[in-house]
Amino acid sequence: MQRNTRAMVAMLFVGLAIFSGLYSTQAMLPTFVEVLGFTPTEAALTVSAATGALALCIVPLSILSERFGRGRLLVISAVLATILAFAVPLVGENVLAIIAVRALQGAVLAGAPAVAMAWLSEELDEDILPRAMGLYIAGNTLGGIAGRLIPTGLLDFTGWRGALLGSAAVSAIFAVLFVIFLPKQENFRPKQLHFKAEIRAMINHWRNLELGLLFLFAFLGMGAFVSMYNFITFRLIHHFGLPVTLTGLVFLMYLAGTWSSARVGTIINKYGHSKTFVVSAVLYALGIVMTLGPLPVLLAGMFIFTAGFFAAHSTASGWVGQAAATNRAEASSMYLLCYYAGSSAVGAASGLVFEATSWTGFIAFISCFTVAVILLGAWLLKSTSRVKEPVAV
Repeated sequence: MQRNTRAMVAMLFVGLAIFSGLYSTQAMLPTFVEVLGFTPTEAALTVSAATGALALCIVPLSILSERFGRGRLLVISAVLATILAFAVPLVGENVLAIIAVRALQGAVLAGAPAVAMAWLSEELDEDILPRAMGLYIAGNTLGGIAGRLIPTGLLDFTGWRGALLGSAAVSAIFAVLFVIFLPKQENFRPKQLHFKAEIRAMINHWRNLELGLLFLFAFLGMGAFVSMYNFITFRLIHHFGLPVTLTGLVFLMYLAGTWSSARVGTIINKYGHSKTFVVSAVLYALGIVMTLGPLPVLLAGMFIFTAGFFAAHSTASGWVGQAAATNRAEASSMYLLCYYAGSSAVGAASGLVFEATSWTGFIAFISCFTVAVILLGAWLLKSTSRVKEPVAV
């Protein structure tokens, strides 16, 4: 197998391995509440702890990769994350122990999003790179779906421990395949570590209005997105009476995000980043409101919500590279830090709201974030209209 092909296959598998592990407990939150006696907030912390630790570690690991190599960090991340995935169901039923292991898992998982795209950019030919990036992102999306569907599919047969062990086994298979296919790194050149300079460059990006607004979107948008998926299964179980194994299928809505993010580039080429972002944000907000309706409307709302979010996220993440005149890697790192920090902080806070109020109150809380995202989009549209936004070609 040619080196470029091996690299693309390897990146598909690392995306599957990493993201199937990151969200492996999300679809099981109602089970943690009903079987283990966790509160909804405690259950949600099994997700927020992982994404929060990932947010804290993504920048330091990105900087360390400049000295010790991307490939080495990717392999270590995949192997350690797989080991910790097996540890989650084996530490007992203590909520603090499970949350602690999930935090460790998130910390080591950070190695993949921190350096995977940099590895591809350094090692692959320019004509191959877009396909390779697409396969990596597809692996992320499909890994997220697998990490949610596999545990819920096993619940009726194995209980919660067996479900998480089964999910860990699948992640382990993906990780082994990644290690087998990953080519040896050839173009990496070690650099001296300059933590202060890297951090200073990231902070300085906040002085750019466009970048600051995009960073805020990453925090607010991902926070609301994860909050909705944390608790939508509770709505399906308690209000509509669906069984846990069936509610896991709601995560197939992620395919709407795969579809929208793959097509948003064509729309950006025609209308520009700002208009595309605003329309995506409106769809994202509309989908949330639709979850107040009957089951068919709720499901349609989740489809629109997911498609809108991933379209906005794809638009924003690409826009960051364009808006950053210098230190683009640091700008991308700040975007990812805000993205996963929002997932952790807002995801945890939404658990308290979910416990304290009705579904309508919860949706009102989440809608505050989506309204803020629309206002950010309007601000971006206004700021870019002053100087005609260059349309991508």
